[in-house]
Amino acid sequence: MTTEIAPADRTEPVEFTGTSYDGERFDSRDHWGSVLVVNVWYASCPPCRVEAPDLQAIHEEYADQGVSFIGINVRDSAGPAAAFEETYGITYPSLPDSDAEIMYQPRGQVAPNAVPTTLVLDHDGRVAGRISGAIDPSILRSMLDAVLAEGAA
Repeated sequence: MTTEIAPADRTEPVEFTGTSYDGERFDSRDHWGSVLVVNVWYASCPPCRVEAPDLQAIHEEYADQGVSFIGINVRDSAGPAAAFEETYGITYPSLPDSDAEIMYQPRGQVAPNAVPTTLVLDHDGRVAGRISGAIDPSILRSMLDAVLAEGAA
């Protein structure tokens, strides 16, 4: 299921922080001014495994346009998360979120309601789109193109 939100209908920015499995601090506010893709996943989730190569490819494709990616892992410890990332060649960081504190930050807007869920945050940190379930690469690219065009306007 896909939800796109018009700029006039977007609510407050999504703010979350965490420490990646690699020990790096992450703050979503550092990405305001650019586009951030937030992917909620865990290693033994079948649709997460299906979408992982597409997410990595889109991450690489859009990196030079200022689009960042962050994973939010709702179940795994560092070992299984790292094995998944290595298997699928994932190069963007993920934050552990076993207590779902991060995952529920956008509640009241378009909270992640399934795993996987992918959110596209606009230049102001607001949710511009949500894909529930495994992404369709063409839909995610279309969402990113639309949000990037807003920033260029």
